Amino acid sequence: MILRGIFLRSVLVSLTVPAHGQADELHKRLGPGKKSALSDATIASGLKEALQVGATNAVSLTGKRGGYFGNQAIKILMPKNMPTVEKGPQSMGFGPEMDEFILSINRSAETAAPAAKQIFIDAILSMSFDDARKILSGNDTTATDYFQG
Repeated sequence: MILRGIFLRSVLVSLTVPAHGQADELHKRLGPGKKSALSDATIASGLKEALQVGATNAVSLTGKRGGYFGNQAIKILMPKNMPTVEKGPQSMGFGPEMDEFILSINRSAETAAPAAKQIFIDAILSMSFDDARKILSGNDTTATDYFQG
């Protein structure tokens, strides 16, 4: 359960970071106080497309060997609230085995990333206009919060 949560959080981060930059650009152009000839549907469609591009790009980066393990920003480590799970075996000479375990977790995430892509695409396509508006006008974690929900 803990590993699943770690995996999902790291996938969410890796998927939403590229998309957030595109959403940020949309927000600058169409944000509060700006007049636009674009309809709400067009704006929501643009945001959905940006999120789909972000999901595709994230899977391209993470869904290959080293996609998680080689990226210090998203590399999956043992949870900080479980120090004895890692430190105990290391102190008894099982450091290489713990390193191999961490590598295997990251390799599993790299293998699973392409399968997660369709889950995120489906969530994006079913997104309501209100959800799109909240993501566009929200903070840095709004898209992540949406996907976690």
